Amino acid sequence: MTSPLTTASSQSPAHGVGVAPGLRLTGVSKSFGRQQVLTELDLSAYPGRVYGLLGLNGAGKSTAFNIALGLLRPDAGRVEIQGTPFSRRSLAQVGASINGPALFPQLSASRNLLVHCRLTGTSPEAIAPLLERVGLVGVGRKRAGSFSTGMKVRLSLAMALLTDPEVLILDEPQNGLDPQGIIELRDLVRDLADEGRTVVVSSHQLGEIARMSDDIGVLATGRLVYEGPLADFADADDERAMEKAFLAAVTGGGRRTGTEVCA
Repeated sequence: MTSPLTTASSQSPAHGVGVAPGLRLTGVSKSFGRQQVLTELDLSAYPGRVYGLLGLNGAGKSTAFNIALGLLRPDAGRVEIQGTPFSRRSLAQVGASINGPALFPQLSASRNLLVHCRLTGTSPEAIAPLLERVGLVGVGRKRAGSFSTGMKVRLSLAMALLTDPEVLILDEPQNGLDPQGIIELRDLVRDLADEGRTVVVSSHQLGEIARMSDDIGVLATGRLVYEGPLADFADADDERAMEKAFLAAVTGGGRRTGTEVCA
């Protein structure tokens, strides 16, 4: 049985070889008052691959995502999407689920999606297949406010996929999902990458990141201390090895790229 890494690598372009990153942050820094949240962040996520972003609470993951989506302006650095500088046009290629589900609780699941269809110019015909894809078949007419946390997460994923984006950013998508939902989410993320999309996922769950990711980045106090293939970081099938590698990365200082350490 092949590992997720082996499977993805056999179907995707070689990491960084002749392929522009779907999402690239270069030299991105951000502070809030005297608090430096990100320092010269360089991050590259590629089409056809899942990039897992790991970090302790307060490491800067959400800030990095908000900058990538244009919700925050960096103090320095730049963002590129599909090889082009950040703009409203390039942002149209990005779907995202961050900062928890943003839903209209009084509306049904289908009408929540219909609102987004009208805002984005997307055909309403996309709604039914999306509800099926995220596991919400049969509940399209139910009010989103009556949904469980896991169902709200699924609806948020459907919204992120509504415009058929080339780049997908998911912040802690496993939150609120039961074990079956986590497995289904993992399969969905892998399928989306295998279709050629760039998928960036953040999580505190090392095991889940290992099961779904091809490449990972580790943030520690606003700096990227590791970026590279998962296989160079730790054995994806050994959760204890993942934990040790993660702790070594966030406490060791310096920036590791693959197996190298850069001061």
